[in-house]
Amino acid sequence: MSGVKKMKNKLLTVTLIVLVTITLVAVVVLALIWQMNKGEESDDKEASIDEIIEASVEIPEITTNLADRQFIRLSLKIQTDSEKAAEELEKRIFQVNNIVIHELSEVTREELEGKAGKQAFESTIQSLLNPLMQEGEVERVYIVSYIIQ
Repeated sequence: MSGVKKMKNKLLTVTLIVLVTITLVAVVVLALIWQMNKGEESDDKEASIDEIIEASVEIPEITTNLADRQFIRLSLKIQTDSEKAAEELEKRIFQVNNIVIHELSEVTREELEGKAGKQAFESTIQSLLNPLMQEGEVERVYIVSYIIQ
């Protein structure tokens, strides 16, 4: 009978060791997951308006013809992901102007009308500027003034 009892005690001890090990591993995994989520939350924090302004570049007023022989006068504000990217973009204003003028020469007044037209234009400019950037990226393009005649 004592052999059966030793066997039960040994089985109970092994079972307890396995349960404690599984519990410790689960606690460590949960702690790591919590730590990773905490880090992601701090990355997702919205930038303050002062940070956005510091990482933005004002594009002076551009006047050019549209594809349908109308002319447009607009100003842009371009938000980058960092001050360093904004500094680079400042140096590239001549390239920004070139891209904007080329894109505007391909669109008509009707294509720019309405919210969807303006958002499409902003998105196009953003996608054309990002390949130029070496120090960061363009996060958003804003039309800050806009007149078509």
